[in-house]
Amino acid sequence: MPMNGADIERMITEALPGASVEMTDLAGDNDHWAAKVIAPQFAGKSRVQQHKLVYEALGGRMGGELHALQLTTQAPTSDG
Repeated sequence: MPMNGADIERMITEALPGASVEMTDLAGDNDHWAAKVIAPQFAGKSRVQQHKLVYEALGGRMGGELHALQLTTQAPTSDG
């Protein structure tokens, strides 16, 4: 059974406190998602390390309940 966007967002924000998550259903099937995640935990980490943190937050559901996730990650930026 596919995961809905609210569940994905909740899992990410619980694992990465302070994260901002924007979910987009790419195919309208609740099975192919894009997530833009901005999290303070990403500061100083490579893109691969950032993505690993998100995958860990999803607890092994990638490839199973969650078929496809296109990730965009970044640390927060300061505007001042």
